[in-house]
Amino acid sequence: MPRWESGADARLVQAAYELYLERGFEDVTVAEIAARAGLTKRTFFRYFADKREVLFSGSAAFQASVIAAVLDAPDDVAPIDAVVAALAAAGAGLTALGEGVRKRQHIIDASTDLQEREMIKLATLTSAIGEALGQRSVRGPAASLTAEAGVAVFKTAFERWVRRNGPVEFAPLVDEALNELRGLLAHPEPGERP
Repeated sequence: MPRWESGADARLVQAAYELYLERGFEDVTVAEIAARAGLTKRTFFRYFADKREVLFSGSAAFQASVIAAVLDAPDDVAPIDAVVAALAAAGAGLTALGEGVRKRQHIIDASTDLQEREMIKLATLTSAIGEALGQRSVRGPAASLTAEAGVAVFKTAFERWVRRNGPVEFAPLVDEALNELRGLLAHPEPGERP
């Protein structure tokens, strides 16, 4: 008998999302998720460290793909363009999953605990991007600022994507957010300093 049941992780994710949307994240237990999936708590813990990780288990792979793309960008690409392109590509892969990603975000938006976890994951991503830029000879504050700006562009595009229904291309939303940022830097609103 195999130790890992085929498709158990997907069943656990589906059960968790259903329960989180029905009752809220805080009011759902691991035992209830496992029962809804037709599995045991023990099986749940083979796949996930806790009930939050059902929502965040892909974060490491997402970050790794972003960092690899930043490091692999051609040397003549501006640092902000390398970061935004890396985040746009990773985001396109994420948003290609469609409604599951929107459901995940709705679950996170409804829980302060999950919002905090999301901010920690984004801060970790931002720091890793800054370190990757350091390897590309972007130093100190410039690397941090570029990483922060890139993640802000990504977050803006992702929030816009979540609010729309159906299949929506992610890259144009990233371009739109980056162009807005560049426009503000070139032509600040009245009363704002450049």
